[in-house]
Amino acid sequence: MTTEKTPDTLRSSRWFAPDDLRSFGHRSRMMQLGYAEEDFRGKPVIGILNTWSELNSCHGHFPERVQDVKRGVLAAGGFPVEMPALSVDESFTKPTSMLYRNMLAMETEEMIRSHPLDGVVLMGGCDKTTPGLVMGAVTAGVPMIFLPAGPMLRGHYKGRILGSGSDGWKYWDERRAGNVSDEEWLGIQGGIARSVGTCMTMGTASTMTAIADAMGLTLPGASSIPAADSGHKRMGSACGRRIVEMVWEDLTPEKIITAAAVRNAAIVAMATGCSTNAVVHLIAMARRAGVALTLDDLDTLGRVTPLIANVRPSGKDYLMEDFYYAGGLLALMKQIEERLDTSVTGVTGKPLSEALATAEVYNDDVIRALSNPVYHQGSLALLRGNLCPDGAVIKPAACDPKFHVHEGPALVFDSYPEMKAAIDDEDLDVTSDTVLVLRNAGPKGGPGMPEWGMLPIPKALIRRGYRDMLRISDARMSGTSYGACVLHVAPESFVGGPLALLKTGDIVRMDLPNRSLNMLVDEAELARRRAAWSPPEQRFQRGWGYMFSQHVTQADKGCDFDYLERGFGKAAGEPDIF
Repeated sequence: MTTEKTPDTLRSSRWFAPDDLRSFGHRSRMMQLGYAEEDFRGKPVIGILNTWSELNSCHGHFPERVQDVKRGVLAAGGFPVEMPALSVDESFTKPTSMLYRNMLAMETEEMIRSHPLDGVVLMGGCDKTTPGLVMGAVTAGVPMIFLPAGPMLRGHYKGRILGSGSDGWKYWDERRAGNVSDEEWLGIQGGIARSVGTCMTMGTASTMTAIADAMGLTLPGASSIPAADSGHKRMGSACGRRIVEMVWEDLTPEKIITAAAVRNAAIVAMATGCSTNAVVHLIAMARRAGVALTLDDLDTLGRVTPLIANVRPSGKDYLMEDFYYAGGLLALMKQIEERLDTSVTGVTGKPLSEALATAEVYNDDVIRALSNPVYHQGSLALLRGNLCPDGAVIKPAACDPKFHVHEGPALVFDSYPEMKAAIDDEDLDVTSDTVLVLRNAGPKGGPGMPEWGMLPIPKALIRRGYRDMLRISDARMSGTSYGACVLHVAPESFVGGPLALLKTGDIVRMDLPNRSLNMLVDEAELARRRAAWSPPEQRFQRGWGYMFSQHVTQADKGCDFDYLERGFGKAAGEPDIF
C-alpha cells in the first residue's frame, strides 16, 4: 500500500488535532459519546452512510451489515461512525422515489462535507440509493466505496420460480383476465419476495449495483452476492478494511470514475440486459464526475454489445441468484473482456485485468458466450423523431419483435388516473394495433417521472389473449418490467414537448431498426396545435417539490438539478470556520 496521507494530514485532524477552543469542543463531545481520545484522533474517520429504514425491505439486513463494516474498519485501524441517510425506498414512496434521488445526493454531499470524515462506505442498493449516494459522494470528493445490498433469493410458489416485479406484472394480467384465483394470488404475493435484498430480476437495483461494480466503485464482483449469503457479510467487512487503506492512499473518486470507467460500465449494462432506468442514472452519475455521457453514446454501444445475461426480464429463464452461482458479474465481464478497458483501476487500486484473471463462467446458459447471445444487440435503444427530438428509450429484447416496426392510431391519456379508469373498460375502443400514450408523467409533469410507463394492457385485449402492445410515455418504467414500451420521451409533454401535441387517432410509427419514432401529422397542423397549447399549472407551489420542479433537467440530461452539475458554479469547498 502506497501511503499518501499521514495522521496530521487527515481531513478529520482539522476537527480534532488543534489545541484551540473549537477542537476542545469536538474532542469533548466525542468523549461525551463514550470514546477515548485515542479511539478517534489520528485515525481515518470512516462515515458509514446507511440507507436503512423499516419501510425498505431491500435494506432489511443493513443494521447487521453495519456491524460487519465496523468490524473491518476497526481491524484496519480506522474509526467507524454510522450516519443514517435518506432511504428512498422503491416500494412505498409516492408518487415516486425518483422525486427524492437528488435529495439523497444533496444530503450525501453535505453530510460528507460538513463532518469530520476521511472516507465513506455507501450502503445502498434499492433503485435510487445507488445513484443518489454515488452522485453526492463523487461531488464531495473524499475516498468512497459502495456496498451493494445484494439481490434477494429466488421467489417460489407451487413449484414455480418467481421473479420479483416481472412475475408480478405477468400474474396481474392473468388475474385481470380471470385466470388467477384469490388463493393463488395470495400465494404468489407471499412467495415472490422471500428474503431481504433487492429485486432478484435484472431490474433497476441489480442494474445500478452492477454499474457501480463495473465502474470500479465496489469490491470486484460485490454486486452479485445475494443479500442472504454469508459471503455478503464477509464483503461488508472487507469494505470496512479497504476504505481505511483508500484513505491512506488518498484514492478519491475522480481517480476512479474516468471516461474509460464510465464506458466500461455502459458496456456491462448493455450486456446484462439492464433496466431502462440505467440511462437516466448513468448519465447523471457520469456528468457529476465530469464525463460527458450522452444518449447517443449509449445507443452506439447498445448496437454493438450483445446481451449475454440470461436473466429476467430480458432473459427468459434465470434470476440473480443463478447469475451469482454462474460466476457473477466478473464472469460476465470476462466474456466481454476484449471490449473493456482493463487498465482502469477501481477501489482496489489495482487494474481491472487483475480481477478478471481468475474469473470463470460455471453455467454458460446463464452467462452466455458472445457467440450465443440472448439478444444480438444490447439492452437499450435510443429513438428520435418528431415525437421525441431529444430522445426516447426502449428495451428491444424485452418486447415482442413484431412491434419493432409498427404503425397504429394513438389513444392518448393526459393523466394516470384517466388511463387507469379507462383501461379496465371492456368496451374501450382499442385494437392490438392501437398505440397507448400517457403524457404529463415526466420529470416535472409526474412529478418526478414515476414508473408509469408500462401501461397495463386494456382488459378488452387481455380477454382476447393479447399480452403486449406499443406504449409510449414521458414516464419511466420499473426495471423489472417488459413489453413494447417507449419511455423517457424528451422533452416531456408538461413543458411543451411534441408529445403534448399528439391527439387520439393520430397515426404513430415506430421503426426500431432505424431508431425513429414519429407522429404522422404534417408540420402545418403541428404548428396550429403548438400555438393553441398552454402550459399546465405547476404541480408544486412550495417546498421540495417546488425546488425540484424549478431545477430538474430533462431525462436526456439525467434529471439532475441544473445547479448541481459540474461547471454551474464554484463549490463551497471545505469548511473553513472552526
